[in-house]
Amino acid sequence: MPVFKTILSTLVIAGLMVPHAATAQERVVPDSQMEMQLSFAPLVRQTRTAVVNVYAERMVQRRVNPFAGDPFFEHFFGQRMPNRTERQSSLGSGVIVEANGTVVTNNHVIDGADDIKVALADGREYPVKVVLKDDRLDLAVLKIDSREPLPTLPIANSDATEVGDLVLAIGNPFGVGQTVTSGIVSGLARNQVTEGDFGFFIQTDAAINPGNSGGALVNMRGELIGINTAIFSRGGGSNGVGFAIPANLVRVFLEAAERGDTSFERPYIGASFEPVTSDVAEALGLSTVRGALVVSTVEDGPAAKAGLRPGQVVIAVDGVPVEHPDALGYRLTTAGLGKTVALSISDNGKPGEVNLALATAPETRPRNLTLLDGRSPFAGARIANLSPRLAYEMRMASEVTGVVVTEVVRGSPAARLGFAPRDIVVSVNGETVSQVEDLVALSRSDPGFWRVEVERDGQRIRQIFR
Repeated sequence: MPVFKTILSTLVIAGLMVPHAATAQERVVPDSQMEMQLSFAPLVRQTRTAVVNVYAERMVQRRVNPFAGDPFFEHFFGQRMPNRTERQSSLGSGVIVEANGTVVTNNHVIDGADDIKVALADGREYPVKVVLKDDRLDLAVLKIDSREPLPTLPIANSDATEVGDLVLAIGNPFGVGQTVTSGIVSGLARNQVTEGDFGFFIQTDAAINPGNSGGALVNMRGELIGINTAIFSRGGGSNGVGFAIPANLVRVFLEAAERGDTSFERPYIGASFEPVTSDVAEALGLSTVRGALVVSTVEDGPAAKAGLRPGQVVIAVDGVPVEHPDALGYRLTTAGLGKTVALSISDNGKPGEVNLALATAPETRPRNLTLLDGRSPFAGARIANLSPRLAYEMRMASEVTGVVVTEVVRGSPAARLGFAPRDIVVSVNGETVSQVEDLVALSRSDPGFWRVEVERDGQRIRQIFR
């Protein structure tokens, strides 16, 4: 039996035999000279043809005249020294996930591109069209116009990935051509990695460099477990800390593209959360410092209807532990809209469970988009009534209410006085602003001076304009 087990593990590591279901007990480490000399080549041959190079080109305006575009300058001096148009190109990677030519890559690889092409491992090039993209998740789905089936990578259940698993990273770093690097999974559920609002990454020490973005992170069964996305680096090169978007999120994103959705939506929860600190864990009787602490809930929102209350801690979703609020968002997003999930909670140290229905953010009141004009400080500002739906679109907290600035016309009085999108107008001259009609009426008055209170990024700002 020991001899058979050694032979079996050798075949698995060599890529010559793939078990139907890999369990924790089947994972082994090399224990002989022969096993240390095995090669990844069979696995690379199996997977590399489904990884493509993505070429994106965009036309940009290079500002030669520093005053170009300034209304005051152009009015008196004309448009001298016009801006110069230049073509910029970027290079990344992508993964073919369906034989019909469906490709997954990072949004930042193709963002703003006027022309996108992909090149297969055998040198064939194809134009592509963008099917769906989302800068919050940093994912994009492209479609190759091909009449013949293309090689694909099967998508794994990334939740089965464990720290220590062997992985390969395939992409086109620095534009030198398709390259394969190996390593292990060095961390899971990493957050605060990118500037976007997505915070749940697979961490690997497989070398990932510029140009690898959008490429494949592959397990030893030849399956896609993640889309390589970001690195931690001070000099621009790999320092052995790379991050990939988990395949389970990629799968949900692909399903939205297949449905023909024009945008990707996360479930609306109607609550705000904070990480559990050691002090909070001790005060609430938690045995571990993990979970998502409920800070507030929206009245009549999904969380409130499910029974979530401030002070409770969500510790698992459908039995899967939650490390932090970003992990909670990931679990709810990958569960899918229209589903109902079971949240395991701790309420002052007592275990409990609530069922949460997952739906899109509602428009609870008409937004009534209005462009203000006249002689008020708000002239040139477009305003609207806030609702959970509009808050989601503007990337604001779901519990905020009131009248929000959605847009500011360039060169307008509102722009010159510093008003900006996502500003919530709280009051004008001591009068509360709760709906668009309130601010419209106040903006048409002539008080001589204006005392304006605005909420910006959670802080109250008071200003006086004359």
